[in-house]
Amino acid sequence: MPKRYHISKEDTKEIRIEMSKTKKKSTYRRLEAVALRGEGKSNKEVAKITKYHEKRVSQLVSLYCNEGIEALADGRKGGNHRLLSLEEEKLLLNQFEEKARMGQILTVAEMKKEYDKMSGRESSVPAIYLMLKRHGWRKIMPRSKHPNKASDEVIEASKKLTLESAN
Repeated sequence: MPKRYHISKEDTKEIRIEMSKTKKKSTYRRLEAVALRGEGKSNKEVAKITKYHEKRVSQLVSLYCNEGIEALADGRKGGNHRLLSLEEEKLLLNQFEEKARMGQILTVAEMKKEYDKMSGRESSVPAIYLMLKRHGWRKIMPRSKHPNKASDEVIEASKKLTLESAN
């Protein structure tokens, strides 16, 4: 049987006060959902009013009861999960910039290895691509062959024609 949480009238008043102080719409909505549950409404009724799913309402009530009002205020959304600061990333890229200016080929694998060494933690390849994009780097790669290059048969035929006309 699922655990039932109880929100007292005092808690509901405290939540309503916090709702009036907040400036973020997302935080307001989360607080409102919990306050409505504290006022005796069911998950289904709260879901209709707040446009949350019933399960989300239940999660918010659980979060409030287990961790308090601060857990509803922070929103727990993404954010900056970079392992290095922007300055550290610039230092790292400066090492590779010198190699690039000398005409050497750079790979993301070797950048990742250095990034991991500097940060002391394992990172992902997409994180390296995001870092490169953040600092204005772009992929420039030499072509293996010219896009309008003739086929080998055409080249051989041309050589034969050139040799015949020279004789």
